[in-house]
Amino acid sequence: QNRSFQAVVSTQSGHYGRAQQGEVAEPVVNFLKWFYHFIEKREIYHVENMYEDGYYKISDFYFKDKTWPAPDVVQGIVEEKDEASIFMILYRELYYRHIYARLKPTLEHRFDSYANYCELFSYLLTAEEPVKIELPNKWLWDIIEEFVYQFQNFQQFKSKAGKINDEEKSMLRDDEDNVWKVTAVLNILLQLTEKCNINQQLIAMEKGEAITEEIAGEFGMKPIYTMTGFFSLVGLLRLYVLLGDYHMALSCIEHVQFKDKDMMALVPACQITANYYAGFAYLMIRKYGNTIQLYQHILGYMQRTKQFFQNRSFQADDINKKNEQMLALLAIASTFCPLRLDESVNIQIKEKQGDKVARIQHGDMAVYDDLFFSGCPKFLSPVVSENPTSPFGSSGPRGLQLQVFKAEVEQQRLIPTLRSFLKLYTSIPISKLAKFLDMHENEVRCCLMAFKHKKEVAKGDSTDQTTMDIDFYVDKNMVHISDTKIARHYGDYYVQQVLKLKESNKLILGAALTPVVPANTA
Repeated sequence: QNRSFQAVVSTQSGHYGRAQQGEVAEPVVNFLKWFYHFIEKREIYHVENMYEDGYYKISDFYFKDKTWPAPDVVQGIVEEKDEASIFMILYRELYYRHIYARLKPTLEHRFDSYANYCELFSYLLTAEEPVKIELPNKWLWDIIEEFVYQFQNFQQFKSKAGKINDEEKSMLRDDEDNVWKVTAVLNILLQLTEKCNINQQLIAMEKGEAITEEIAGEFGMKPIYTMTGFFSLVGLLRLYVLLGDYHMALSCIEHVQFKDKDMMALVPACQITANYYAGFAYLMIRKYGNTIQLYQHILGYMQRTKQFFQNRSFQADDINKKNEQMLALLAIASTFCPLRLDESVNIQIKEKQGDKVARIQHGDMAVYDDLFFSGCPKFLSPVVSENPTSPFGSSGPRGLQLQVFKAEVEQQRLIPTLRSFLKLYTSIPISKLAKFLDMHENEVRCCLMAFKHKKEVAKGDSTDQTTMDIDFYVDKNMVHISDTKIARHYGDYYVQQVLKLKESNKLILGAALTPVVPANTA
C-alpha cells in the first residue's frame, strides 16, 4: 500500500507524462482508486495524507488550468454503483471547489455545487444514528469554509447585474429552490452546531468537566459531528460579520476559547480565520482592547509558524493576506486605544503601515479610509436587488460599513490631540486647555466626557489593564491627570533578538557544512 501511495503522489513527468485530452492519467486513476479504498475502509491516516498532500500535488501538476475528471467518469473508475454514495458526494465537493479555485464557475456549477452541499449535510443531519465515516479535521474545516465562501461568491455574482447574461438572468428568475439563500445557509450551519450540542460541550470544557454522552448526546460523541459543529460556529461568525451583524457574530463564539491548546488550534487556518473575524467584529462595536488582544496573539502565532505555511503554497497567499489585513486593523485599533504592543508585532506595523500611522498622528483623517478598506472583509447584502440604483451607494454594503466606521472616526477626531496635551501636565485648568484646542470651555468638557466614555468602551473585555496610558478626573474647573503608563518590558525585544541570532547561526553553519565541488579543470 505504501509503495502504491508513493506512486500516486509522484509527479515525475518522465515516468507518467501528462494525460491526453479525453483521458485520465494513470497516476490520477491510481490516486482515485486508493482514495476511494481508504475512505471506504475508514483509514483516517491515509485519507488525511492523500487529502493534504496527494490531492494538491496532482491538482497542481495535472489540473492547473482545467477541471478534475467529471464525477460520472470517476464513478466508473472506482467502480462505484451508487452516485449518491458518500465517496461520490465528497469527490463532487472537491471537484467544484477546484473549479472555484482555479477556473471560473458557471451558474450551473454554482447550482450543482449547492445541491451537492445540501446532499452532504443531509447525510450528516438526517441520519438516525451517527454515520461511520471519518474525515480529517482539515477537510471538515475546508468543507465549512468553502460552503460559506461559495455563498459569498454567489451573492457577489448576483449583485453584478450588468455582467450577467440573459440566459443566466432567466435561470436565476426560474430558481424555485432558492439556491444559496441566506436563510438556508444560516439554517444549515445552525443545525450542524445543534446536532452535536457543541455549545454545551464548550461550556463543560470551560468548567473543566469531562465530555459525556449526557452533555454531547449520541452524535456529539463522534469526532466528525463535534468538529463539524465547532467549525460551523466559526462559519456563522464569518457569515454574520459579512452581513454586518457584529453582536450576533460574537454571540456565536461566546463559549469559544481563543487558546493555542483549544479545539481551534487543531486546524491553524480555522484559528486564523476565527481571530480575524472576531477581531473585526470587536473593532466595529468599538471594543478595541479585545481586537488588540486577539490580533496580538494570532499575529505572534503566525510569525512563529510562518515556515509551516510557506511550505504549503495553496495556503500561503491566503495567510499572508490575512496577516496584512490584521496589521491594518490593528493600526486603527491601537490609535483609538493605545496599548503596549509586543515588540515583534510593533515591528510588523512599522514595516507595513508605519507611514499611514505617522499620517494619522499628524491629523490626516483620510488615512482611516485606506486602512479600513485594506483590512475589512468583502461585505454582503442579505437581499440582492435588481434595481441598478443600490441603496448602499456606489460602494455597496462596503460603503455602508465605511460610513458607520467614519462616524466613529469623527467622534474620535479630537481625542488624540486631547490626550497629547493631557500627557504634558499633572493638572491643567479647563480654560487653558480650551485655548490650546481653540474651543469653548463647554465643548472641552463634552470632549473630556467623551474621552472618558470611549476609554471605558474601548477596553471591552480585554484582560490587559494598561488600556490607556493616562487617566484623569475633573474637579470643578481643573483637570487632574495621573500618569498610568507602566515601564516598558524589554524581555520581548531580547527574546526576539536571541531567536534571530539562532537563525543566523543555523544559516552560517549550514553554509559552512555545504561541500564545495571543485571545478572541472579538464
